[in-house]
Amino acid sequence: MSVFIPFPEPRLEATFLRRRNRFVAEFRGDHGEEFAAHCANTGSMRGCLVPGGRAVLWDSAREDRKYRLSWEAIDVGPVWVGVDTALPNRLAGAVVAAGLLPELGTAPVVRREVVIAPGSRTDLLVESGGRRTWIEVKNVSLVEEGVARFPDAVTARGLKHLRELARRVEAGDRAMMVYVIQRADGQRFAPAHMLDPAYAQALREVHALGVSIRPLGCTVSPEGVRVDGLVPYDLSG
Repeated sequence: MSVFIPFPEPRLEATFLRRRNRFVAEFRGDHGEEFAAHCANTGSMRGCLVPGGRAVLWDSAREDRKYRLSWEAIDVGPVWVGVDTALPNRLAGAVVAAGLLPELGTAPVVRREVVIAPGSRTDLLVESGGRRTWIEVKNVSLVEEGVARFPDAVTARGLKHLRELARRVEAGDRAMMVYVIQRADGQRFAPAHMLDPAYAQALREVHALGVSIRPLGCTVSPEGVRVDGLVPYDLSG
Protein backbone atom coordinates (compact mmCIF):
# COMPACT_ATOMS: atom_id res chain seq x y z
CA MET A 1 0.00 0.00 0.00
CA SER A 2 1.37 3.40 -0.95
CA VAL A 3 -0.51 6.65 -1.50
CA PHE A 4 1.31 9.97 -1.58
CA ILE A 5 -0.21 13.44 -1.37
CA PRO A 6 2.19 16.37 -1.71
CA PHE A 7 1.89 19.55 0.28
CA PRO A 8 0.69 22.44 -1.88
CA GLU A 9 3.18 24.77 -3.48
CA PRO A 10 4.85 27.15 -3.14
CA ARG A 11 6.29 25.88 0.14
CA LEU A 12 8.77 27.43 2.51
CA GLU A 13 10.58 26.31 5.64
CA ALA A 14 10.85 28.26 8.88
CA THR A 15 11.51 27.74 12.58
CA PHE A 16 8.56 27.12 14.88
CA LEU A 17 8.44 29.55 17.82
CA ARG A 18 5.14 29.14 19.61
CA ARG A 19 1.43 28.57 19.23
CA ARG A 20 -0.46 31.82 19.73
CA ASN A 21 -3.88 30.19 19.99
CA ARG A 22 -5.83 27.25 18.53
CA PHE A 23 -5.77 28.71 15.03
CA VAL A 24 -2.48 30.59 14.78
CA ALA A 25 1.20 29.72 15.25
CA GLU A 26 4.29 31.92 15.07
CA PHE A 27 7.52 31.26 13.17
CA ARG A 28 10.90 32.79 12.38
CA GLY A 29 12.17 32.91 8.81
CA ASP A 30 15.73 32.15 7.78
CA HIS A 31 16.51 35.88 7.65
CA GLY A 32 15.28 36.53 11.20
CA GLU A 33 11.83 37.85 10.35
CA GLU A 34 8.93 36.65 12.51
CA PHE A 35 5.45 35.95 11.16
CA ALA A 36 2.22 34.10 11.90
CA ALA A 37 0.49 31.30 9.99
CA HIS A 38 -2.83 29.53 10.12
CA CYS A 39 -2.92 26.27 12.10
CA ALA A 40 -5.57 23.80 10.92
CA ASN A 41 -5.08 21.49 13.91
CA THR A 42 -7.25 22.91 16.69
CA GLY A 43 -6.50 20.06 19.11
CA SER A 44 -3.94 20.13 21.88
CA MET A 45 -1.11 19.05 19.50
CA ARG A 46 0.48 17.32 22.45
CA GLY A 47 4.02 16.26 21.57
CA CYS A 48 4.13 18.37 18.40
CA LEU A 49 4.83 21.89 19.65
CA VAL A 50 8.62 21.80 19.70
CA PRO A 51 10.17 25.31 19.83
CA GLY A 52 13.03 25.48 17.37
CA GLY A 53 11.65 22.71 15.19
CA ARG A 54 11.81 23.15 11.45
CA ALA A 55 8.40 23.66 9.90
CA VAL A 56 6.94 23.53 6.41
CA LEU A 57 4.39 26.16 5.40
CA TRP A 58 2.32 26.79 2.32
CA ASP A 59 2.09 30.27 0.85
CA SER A 60 -1.40 30.73 -0.58
CA ALA A 61 -0.36 34.11 -2.05
CA ARG A 62 -3.85 35.33 -1.20
CA GLU A 63 -3.87 38.75 0.39
CA ASP A 64 -7.58 38.45 1.18
CA ARG A 65 -6.82 35.76 3.77
CA LYS A 66 -6.11 36.90 7.31
CA TYR A 67 -3.06 34.63 7.27
CA ARG A 68 -1.82 33.85 3.79
CA LEU A 69 0.53 31.15 5.16
CA SER A 70 -0.68 27.73 6.37
CA TRP A 71 1.29 25.38 8.57
CA GLU A 72 1.73 21.92 7.00
CA ALA A 73 4.31 19.95 9.03
CA ILE A 74 6.93 20.13 11.78
CA ASP A 75 10.14 18.23 12.53
CA VAL A 76 9.85 17.09 16.17
CA GLY A 77 13.28 15.47 16.26
CA PRO A 78 13.09 11.86 15.17
CA VAL A 79 10.30 12.38 12.62
CA TRP A 80 8.25 14.92 10.73
CA VAL A 81 4.62 15.29 11.82
CA GLY A 82 1.76 16.42 9.59
CA VAL A 83 -0.24 19.34 10.95
CA ASP A 84 -2.99 19.75 8.34
CA THR A 85 -6.06 17.97 9.76
CA ALA A 86 -7.87 18.16 6.41
CA LEU A 87 -5.26 16.02 4.68
CA PRO A 88 -6.20 12.70 6.38
CA ASN A 89 -9.62 12.75 4.68
CA ARG A 90 -7.93 13.03 1.29
CA LEU A 91 -5.43 10.30 2.17
CA ALA A 92 -8.11 7.92 3.40
CA GLY A 93 -10.29 8.67 0.38
CA ALA A 94 -7.39 7.93 -1.97
CA VAL A 95 -6.63 4.65 -0.18
CA VAL A 96 -10.26 3.54 -0.45
CA ALA A 97 -10.69 4.66 -4.07
CA ALA A 98 -7.55 2.76 -5.06
CA GLY A 99 -9.01 -0.44 -3.63
CA LEU A 100 -6.27 -0.74 -1.02
CA LEU A 101 -8.69 -1.82 1.72
CA PRO A 102 -9.81 -5.18 0.29
CA GLU A 103 -12.97 -5.45 2.40
CA LEU A 104 -14.32 -2.38 0.58
CA GLY A 105 -13.89 -3.83 -2.90
CA THR A 106 -11.56 -3.02 -5.78
CA ALA A 107 -13.73 -0.39 -7.49
CA PRO A 108 -15.84 1.22 -4.79
CA VAL A 109 -18.01 4.31 -5.21
CA VAL A 110 -16.77 6.88 -2.70
CA ARG A 111 -18.91 9.82 -1.58
CA ARG A 112 -17.73 12.52 0.78
CA GLU A 113 -19.44 14.46 3.58
CA VAL A 114 -22.68 12.48 3.55
CA VAL A 115 -25.40 13.09 6.14
CA ILE A 116 -25.32 10.23 8.67
CA ALA A 117 -27.69 11.75 11.24
CA PRO A 118 -29.63 15.02 11.59
CA GLY A 119 -27.08 17.81 11.79
CA SER A 120 -24.12 15.47 11.30
CA ARG A 121 -22.08 14.20 8.35
CA THR A 122 -19.65 11.34 7.99
CA ASP A 123 -16.35 11.75 6.14
CA LEU A 124 -16.81 8.96 3.58
CA LEU A 125 -19.63 6.73 2.40
CA VAL A 126 -18.40 3.77 0.37
CA GLU A 127 -20.72 1.67 -1.80
CA SER A 128 -19.46 -1.64 -3.15
CA GLY A 129 -21.04 -4.99 -3.82
CA GLY A 130 -24.47 -3.71 -2.86
CA ARG A 131 -23.30 -2.72 0.63
CA ARG A 132 -22.71 0.64 2.25
CA THR A 133 -19.80 1.40 4.58
CA TRP A 134 -19.83 4.58 6.65
CA ILE A 135 -16.33 5.83 7.42
CA GLU A 136 -15.15 8.40 9.91
CA VAL A 137 -11.54 9.60 9.52
CA LYS A 138 -9.43 10.92 12.39
CA ASN A 139 -6.04 12.59 12.36
CA VAL A 140 -3.50 11.14 14.80
CA SER A 141 -0.46 13.21 15.76
CA LEU A 142 0.23 11.93 19.29
CA VAL A 143 2.77 9.11 19.65
CA GLU A 144 4.16 7.87 22.96
CA GLU A 145 6.76 5.09 23.08
CA GLY A 146 5.87 3.96 19.59
CA VAL A 147 2.11 3.92 20.24
CA ALA A 148 -0.06 6.27 18.20
CA ARG A 149 -2.97 7.48 20.32
CA PHE A 150 -6.25 9.30 19.71
CA PRO A 151 -7.55 11.68 20.92
CA ASP A 152 -4.94 14.09 22.29
CA ALA A 153 -7.65 15.83 24.38
CA VAL A 154 -11.22 15.10 25.43
CA THR A 155 -13.48 14.95 22.36
CA ALA A 156 -17.24 15.03 22.74
CA ARG A 157 -17.53 15.30 18.95
CA GLY A 158 -15.49 12.15 18.46
CA LEU A 159 -17.68 10.31 20.95
CA LYS A 160 -20.78 11.34 19.00
CA HIS A 161 -19.23 10.02 15.78
CA LEU A 162 -18.63 6.61 17.35
CA ARG A 163 -22.25 6.34 18.43
CA GLU A 164 -23.48 7.36 14.98
CA LEU A 165 -21.39 4.63 13.35
CA ALA A 166 -22.72 2.06 15.82
CA ARG A 167 -26.28 2.99 14.87
CA ARG A 168 -25.49 2.43 11.18
CA VAL A 169 -24.17 -1.06 11.99
CA GLU A 170 -27.33 -1.81 13.95
CA ALA A 171 -29.31 -0.72 10.86
CA GLY A 172 -27.50 -3.31 8.72
CA ASP A 173 -24.73 -1.24 7.13
CA ARG A 174 -21.01 -1.51 7.76
CA ALA A 175 -18.99 1.17 9.54
CA MET A 176 -15.31 1.90 9.94
CA MET A 177 -13.00 4.20 11.90
CA VAL A 178 -9.87 5.15 9.94
CA TYR A 179 -7.08 6.66 12.03
CA VAL A 180 -4.46 8.40 9.87
CA ILE A 181 -1.18 8.51 11.80
CA GLN A 182 0.66 11.52 10.39
CA ARG A 183 4.10 10.52 11.65
CA ALA A 184 6.33 7.51 10.99
CA ASP A 185 7.08 6.51 14.60
CA GLY A 186 3.57 5.22 15.35
CA GLN A 187 4.11 1.47 15.14
CA ARG A 188 0.71 0.53 16.54
CA PHE A 189 -2.51 2.29 17.51
CA ALA A 190 -4.41 2.49 20.80
CA PRO A 191 -7.02 4.88 22.18
CA ALA A 192 -5.69 7.54 24.56
CA HIS A 193 -7.47 6.14 27.61
CA MET A 194 -5.39 8.29 29.95
CA LEU A 195 -6.58 11.49 28.23
CA ASP A 196 -10.17 10.57 27.35
CA PRO A 197 -11.32 7.37 29.09
CA ALA A 198 -14.89 7.84 27.84
CA TYR A 199 -13.74 7.78 24.21
CA ALA A 200 -11.54 4.74 24.80
CA GLN A 201 -14.42 2.85 26.39
CA ALA A 202 -16.82 3.84 23.62
CA LEU A 203 -14.34 2.70 20.96
CA ARG A 204 -14.12 -0.71 22.59
CA GLU A 205 -17.92 -0.93 22.74
CA VAL A 206 -18.61 0.04 19.13
CA HIS A 207 -15.83 -2.24 17.92
CA ALA A 208 -17.54 -5.12 19.73
CA LEU A 209 -20.75 -4.17 17.90
CA GLY A 210 -19.03 -4.41 14.52
CA VAL A 211 -17.40 -1.04 13.79
CA SER A 212 -14.08 -1.83 12.07
CA ILE A 213 -10.83 -0.06 12.98
CA ARG A 214 -8.18 0.66 10.36
CA PRO A 215 -5.11 2.64 11.50
CA LEU A 216 -3.01 3.88 8.57
CA GLY A 217 0.69 4.38 9.17
CA CYS A 218 2.25 7.30 7.29
CA THR A 219 5.62 8.85 6.60
CA VAL A 220 5.72 12.66 6.56
CA SER A 221 8.46 14.61 4.79
CA PRO A 222 8.89 18.27 3.85
CA GLU A 223 7.36 17.31 0.49
CA GLY A 224 4.15 15.64 1.68
CA VAL A 225 2.57 12.59 3.33
CA ARG A 226 2.79 8.98 2.20
CA VAL A 227 0.51 6.22 3.48
CA ASP A 228 2.68 3.15 4.04
CA GLY A 229 0.06 0.65 5.19
CA LEU A 230 -2.01 -0.61 8.06
CA VAL A 231 -0.54 -0.86 11.56
CA PRO A 232 -1.86 -3.14 14.33
CA TYR A 233 -4.14 -1.85 17.06
CA ASP A 234 -4.81 -2.71 20.69
CA LEU A 235 -7.96 -1.54 22.45
CA SER A 236 -7.16 -3.08 25.83
CA GLY A 237 -5.42 0.05 27.08
